[in-house]
Amino acid sequence: MTDMLEMPRVHECTVTDCGYNHDGCHAFAITIDDQNANCATFIDTSVKGGLDKVIAQVGACQRADCRHNAELECHAPSIRVGPGRDSADCQTYEPS
Repeated sequence: MTDMLEMPRVHECTVTDCGYNHDGCHAFAITIDDQNANCATFIDTSVKGGLDKVIAQVGACQRADCRHNAELECHAPSIRVGPGRDSADCQTYEPS
């Protein structure tokens, strides 16, 4: 199991229409879902939310076929999130 202090950081998010992204991701933790490696925390809104001083981290990854995933936890040093098929995708996803 990953220790909270070792959770991978969201190094970059370029999805500007997400309510958590204002000069970086301000969600405490994000979830990557099992379909297309989407960021399931994405919310399409002009309202800006999240925590003021935070570096978002990957709280859960449901994409079991990613080479960085072990026991549904991400073990990449950090990830990038960017525009994807539907809304926002984990750009660090690599098939195992």
